[in-house]
Amino acid sequence: MSERYRTTIKSPIGDLWMVIADGALELMDFDDDDNGRLQAFMARHYPDGLPPLGNDTTGLSGKMMAYFEGELGAIDTLPAKPRGTDFQQLVWHELRMIPCGQTIRYRDLAARIGRPRAVRAAGTANGSNPVSIVISCHRVIGSDGSLTGYGGGLHRKRWLLEHEGVTDLAPAATNS
Repeated sequence: MSERYRTTIKSPIGDLWMVIADGALELMDFDDDDNGRLQAFMARHYPDGLPPLGNDTTGLSGKMMAYFEGELGAIDTLPAKPRGTDFQQLVWHELRMIPCGQTIRYRDLAARIGRPRAVRAAGTANGSNPVSIVISCHRVIGSDGSLTGYGGGLHRKRWLLEHEGVTDLAPAATNS
């Protein structure tokens, strides 16, 4: 029987819900999402009810706090086991390969997974990532270098990228 529980941590850009299952992050997202993203994840992945509240004995929340305090590499080895399709898993694995402080474009993401024509599908998988920050969907930007789509809000995407040392950010795209 697996051990699954949820906890919340405070970050400089908002409180984060974490669901930890068998010592790995299964879900992490901002708890104030106005677009209902967190609630949709919870309903889809936990139809029988939310995991119980628990104290994090794995140290994952401490490593997340270390990341926010400037130890950027603290998230590189955090175990994550998000639920998703094979294609989503492929995209999410590739997102973890983007080095801290770097960005790629959606077309680059599609090419990296060996599906250069699947730009939209890769973007959709990127947007359905249930383990924000650790699976670094915030490091993917628009083809023109602009900030586009981030479930936690573009202000958080900008903050995360600047926190990681990305300084050449274009303004947010107008269609986001």
